[in-house]
Amino acid sequence: MFDPYEIRKDFPIFQRKIGDKPLVYFDNAATTHRPIQVIEAMNNFYLKHNANVHRGLHTLSQEASEMYEEAHETIAKFIGAKSWYEVIFTHNTTDSINLLAYSWGLFNVCEGDEIVLTVMEHHSNMLPWRNLAKIKKAKVKYVDITDDGVLKYEQLEELITERTRVVAVTLMSNVLGTINDVRRIAKIAHQVGAIIVVDGAQGVPHMPVNVREWDIDFLAFSGHKMLGPMGTGVLWGREDRLEEMVPFRVGGDTIKDVTLDDVIWHDLPWRFEAGTPNVAGAVGLAEAAEYLMKIGMQNIRQHEKQLTMEIMKRLDEIDKVEYYGPKNIEIRGGIVPFNIKGLHHHTVARALDMFGIAVRSGMHCAHPLHYRLGLKGTVRASLYIYNTKEEIEYFAEALTTITKLSAALSRKEEDVCTGG
Repeated sequence: MFDPYEIRKDFPIFQRKIGDKPLVYFDNAATTHRPIQVIEAMNNFYLKHNANVHRGLHTLSQEASEMYEEAHETIAKFIGAKSWYEVIFTHNTTDSINLLAYSWGLFNVCEGDEIVLTVMEHHSNMLPWRNLAKIKKAKVKYVDITDDGVLKYEQLEELITERTRVVAVTLMSNVLGTINDVRRIAKIAHQVGAIIVVDGAQGVPHMPVNVREWDIDFLAFSGHKMLGPMGTGVLWGREDRLEEMVPFRVGGDTIKDVTLDDVIWHDLPWRFEAGTPNVAGAVGLAEAAEYLMKIGMQNIRQHEKQLTMEIMKRLDEIDKVEYYGPKNIEIRGGIVPFNIKGLHHHTVARALDMFGIAVRSGMHCAHPLHYRLGLKGTVRASLYIYNTKEEIEYFAEALTTITKLSAALSRKEEDVCTGG
């Protein structure tokens, strides 16, 4: 059975306090914590197997290479890929999407072509495509959302035309928690020969993923949002799509042979993993994926649905609090942005920190979405496997106290940083 109290025992971070308060960590959309299993797996690599990969015949290099390749296999299994050849290790989601925009986009998007995005995209799934559009003189279109944060699928169908080459969409909004129907979007995109690129940074750690069943072309996600180490990420692509790509970063380990006149690129995925990779990070990421698969991604999804319903229920009961995003829990993940009327979002976040509660405040790298909603920022509570109902109760009590003190707190807002 899924037991968050047992899971918490694997996370050393929860032994510390913030001041004299136990840590309540509701900033999982920014980054998650690491279980001891991940930390030990990385330590084991450095202590016993440390060597560069694919560059030596000695024992350590062979062991490191095998561990690195096995990490690709684990991630392929985690997302339902056909083969580990389709898994490219990167630094993070942002890096993955930039790699794709320049390795695929530069050679497949032409002047007058169209790139379709949504207003709910994280900047990382917006700005690379806008840069590409400027370079190639392509046109960018945006799909709107309803006032409660649901994608307008009918408008999406209208915006996608025969000139559309790329449809880039988030699996789960990092602000509103909206879960998009990427399978439905993929079908629409493929009808006109466009590719669909899915930003899975928020979705992949929280729900079952099967790239083949969804019939998507590319998926990008980060290790640090799924219990893995920072500086690790994945770009998955259909093998035929990856074969269309030209390496963006070139150098060591990307080639089979080089002469002064020509180059023969390496097989997948190595041609896209230039230079010495983060082998320990890959080992840690694979361990994180194994940890999540052992728990069961469907169990994680159910746990977060229960917590999300509970947190929305408690926020409904607190005066002056308003929250945003879909009310339908079936299309919402464990992300709840909110504001307290009369208080700056940074003020609320700093006040919650006094209770030992970690949240994020600002515009969450999604400025256009906030402007669409008429907001200058929000406080974001985001949940994960180690969060509990008791923490939500404590969170609600803290917010109730803050609202009662809101008049005094609002007088101090001039001291609060107002950046995004």
